[in-house]
Amino acid sequence: MPELFNTIGEKVEQVAPTAAADGTTGGDDEKVVEEIESLCMNCEENGMTRLFLTKIPYFREVIIMSFSCDKCGFSNNEIQPAGTFQLKGARYELRLTAMPDFERQVVKSDTATVKFIELDLEVPAGKGQLTNVEGLLTTVVDDLAFGQEQRREQTPEVYAKVEEVIARGRKMLAGEGFPFRVAVDDPAGNSFIAPDPRDGVGKWEKREYLRTPEQNAALGLADTGPSNDLDEDGNIIPDQVYQFPASCPGCMHPCTTNMKMVDIPHFRQVVIMNTTCDDCGYKFNDVKTGGEIPEKGRKVTLKIKTAVDLARDILKSESCALECPELSLSVNPGTLGGRFTTVEGLLTQVRDDLHNQIFEADADTEASARRNDSLASDEKKRWDEFFDDLNAAVKGEKEFTIILTDPLASSYVQSLADDPSQPDEQMTVEEYDRTDEEEEELGLKDMKTEGYEED
Repeated sequence: MPELFNTIGEKVEQVAPTAAADGTTGGDDEKVVEEIESLCMNCEENGMTRLFLTKIPYFREVIIMSFSCDKCGFSNNEIQPAGTFQLKGARYELRLTAMPDFERQVVKSDTATVKFIELDLEVPAGKGQLTNVEGLLTTVVDDLAFGQEQRREQTPEVYAKVEEVIARGRKMLAGEGFPFRVAVDDPAGNSFIAPDPRDGVGKWEKREYLRTPEQNAALGLADTGPSNDLDEDGNIIPDQVYQFPASCPGCMHPCTTNMKMVDIPHFRQVVIMNTTCDDCGYKFNDVKTGGEIPEKGRKVTLKIKTAVDLARDILKSESCALECPELSLSVNPGTLGGRFTTVEGLLTQVRDDLHNQIFEADADTEASARRNDSLASDEKKRWDEFFDDLNAAVKGEKEFTIILTDPLASSYVQSLADDPSQPDEQMTVEEYDRTDEEEEELGLKDMKTEGYEED
């Protein structure tokens, strides 16, 4: 399979001609390549850096940069995000099961790390790349192979181990290592692995997370930790709103986080948190459940038939996966964070978040986003059909099923039965034993609650 494109420099040639003297190329869809003389890091002679601003489908605007030196032939290609750091970090994971998966587009910013999990191989943050999974793995394997002769002479034991990794990587490229996973983790939130509307649960996953103080420092962002405003005994009083100072993850200006403990009838206590920044308009809402970890997970299945069902209260915890088979919708744990809303509100948020990713959130209008995107026609048709079904479900024009699978049993759906503590006829609730993978993901295998003092 060919790489997405051979070099970023060739991509610039493909998508836009050289700018005219007035800095434009003319035409309605104006595309400009800016050329800047810059010093070659190889021969220290003047070379040419070419910059091109473009949009990545499902993603956002990026700047493609290509440097070339006519004197020594040195060239360098990379990409940079056109905007600022995102409000949260992002981690993408793709499970490859067939050769077409190698064609998935990958944006790797200069702050992102890439890991091929089954190879136990991690690529540290470095030059930004616009490529696909095949190009990413090929580059890693070629880079490892480049220094093998030197390793053979100087460190034979390291040479043997690296040779094993190279052999396994080449088998993967030949289609002999399926399934395996690749993950891109970017604290700046500016990296990306392209999804596919046909992806099922566990195929493609995106998780957003709040940066740690260390990650903020590495990105050059200030970080001030929150202080708690509790009573003298350190207890939170139910139904009382607590406020404590924080720093906005978007602009790093001081802001306020509001926190309130609420009792959900026939469920448990939850903590609702809200952060709003008056400077940049950033808003963040989250719901955290407390209490002990139950012995089993819980699966809730609800059939949505009328507008009354759309108005049911629903709590989707951060550890909960969401599925709607009739809508071909699956949301992995951690994607939306914790949400306490209605069924309609939850679907609306999923729809809006997906639409912003697929049809470019920075477009002025929905029509402009659809006109300007560069999706293949068959792929765009699949997404249009998907959003049509989702819109019909939000409006109550289509019956569907919601399935919440929560290994921590921290999610809730309102019952309309005479006894609200029991499921109604449209809802089933079942407990299940957590898998080893879920236990490992939640850190329960390493948790020790008794006898830890002895350690």
